[in-house]
Amino acid sequence: MQSYKKILLAAAVTLAFSASAAAETLKMGIEAAYPPFNNKDASGQVVGFDKDIGDALCAKMKVECTVVTSDWDGIIPALNAKKFDFLISSLSITDERKQAVDFTDPYYSNKLQFIAPKAKTDFKTDKASLKGKIIGAQRATLAGTWLEDNLGDDITIKLYDTQENAYLDLTSGRLDAILADKYVNYEWLKSDAGKPYEFKGEPMVESDKIGIAVRKKDPLREKLNAALKEIVADGTYKKINDKYFPFSIY
Repeated sequence: MQSYKKILLAAAVTLAFSASAAAETLKMGIEAAYPPFNNKDASGQVVGFDKDIGDALCAKMKVECTVVTSDWDGIIPALNAKKFDFLISSLSITDERKQAVDFTDPYYSNKLQFIAPKAKTDFKTDKASLKGKIIGAQRATLAGTWLEDNLGDDITIKLYDTQENAYLDLTSGRLDAILADKYVNYEWLKSDAGKPYEFKGEPMVESDKIGIAVRKKDPLREKLNAALKEIVADGTYKKINDKYFPFSIY
């Protein structure tokens, strides 16, 4: 009888340890199509600023984290369907999104700015000058929403499933310009395809705060906030920032 009790006790300890280990594994959701913040390298591994920040946060929380990729259009529904535990994919904090998810404190600040061909030296970004133009943006982004809200009656807006497809239409001459996150445009302008293009005008949005999304009332939010404060304080954030940008985006 004594031996049987020991076996039961050992089994219970094993189950508890397994449950604890399982609880310490989190899945982070990433689009993986938005360089330099998130994309895939030649071997198919997810890389980028978002991934590095996510890994650093997981290290501070002392949890194992794995990446789950998702198409942009369905990325918030995927979070709420529990396909992953938190969403770190350059998501702008907006009132509309706050109805569906909770956000951490911002982990970087963004701006929205137009890019167009350098050859169009007279390209201006005021409403009157843009009238009749064909402007591209990624679907379900702050850039797309801004165009619809501010220029929807004056321009033709083309929305794309990925930022890369918007760039492809710009280089093929199907667009007059693109409105997108400044730092994503910054990265693309350095590429061979982007060299004939440049920023135009001043940013349309100066302070676009980017946060990590979790499901409503999930206590993980506060753990992520605490970890974010730690990586900023100990210099980890700066090291990741400097890997991608010669200026601070925090």
